Amino acid sequence: MAININNLNNTNQVKQKVEQQVQTKQQVSESANASQQAKLAPRDSVSITPQAKQMTELQKKAADAPVLNQKKIAELKSAIASGDYKINPEKLAASIANFEFELN
Repeated sequence: MAININNLNNTNQVKQKVEQQVQTKQQVSESANASQQAKLAPRDSVSITPQAKQMTELQKKAADAPVLNQKKIAELKSAIASGDYKINPEKLAASIANFEFELN
């Protein structure tokens, strides 16, 4: 908007120009404030505890574990109950030794 300098008594043009400049500055200021508030706004975050990670790993291992053969378990129970189940002491000792070795 041009200002007419020939008519210095007419201050309407000057006032309008000043008002436009003030409005523009306010808009820029409001825009800057809005972007600054967006930067400072708290953000949600999620953290997984080590216990939760361990639980997830255990659940995966349990899901991957072999399914129990209920028929074989029933046969072994009946063999033990009737006294027909024979234990090989050498094989049992070797299994216990291997188990202990793996723990260390």
